[in-house]
Amino acid sequence: MSDDCVIRSVRGDEWEKVKELRLAALRDPAAAVAFLETEERALAQDDDFWQQRAAGAAEGRGARQFVAEAGDGRWVGSVTVLMEAEGTTDYFGEPVEQQQGHVVGVFVRPEQRGSGLVERLFDAALEWAWSLEEPATERVRLFVHEDNPRAESFYRRYGFEASGLLIPLETGAKEREYAYPRPEQAS
Repeated sequence: MSDDCVIRSVRGDEWEKVKELRLAALRDPAAAVAFLETEERALAQDDDFWQQRAAGAAEGRGARQFVAEAGDGRWVGSVTVLMEAEGTTDYFGEPVEQQQGHVVGVFVRPEQRGSGLVERLFDAALEWAWSLEEPATERVRLFVHEDNPRAESFYRRYGFEASGLLIPLETGAKEREYAYPRPEQAS
């Protein structure tokens, strides 16, 4: 059950677990519509790549990876937030118009799906994004493949709204942007 899991950010020295969970995600039957990376490309990366990936998602304000760790130490889910600064260009080559988080790498092992675990991962990820100051995060966004209705349904249920932005992929398919605005501060 999801209640047995601890949600926390990765530590820089946990690159082997980062790699194992990413490879498990890329082997999932939904990987073709859930990730822009293939298992083959991930397997071709050397240990230095994975070490840098873990270290970069463990500290600072550029990115943070959150994992769900079961009582036996096994990682059963993950979500990463990449920060995008206003005035820069994003992964798709589009201008970034405001300080924002970009959620990527959402994965929960099949046996944990429907347990509430993905909600807990998103809660931690968005809480971290909102905690950043100067500049404050104005919104958090994500992209979902047009052929991934299960993920799209969760994002809408969680509170993300379609922005209307569509990004064409090399395959001819499209990814839809969903955004979650910064919550108003209680006065």
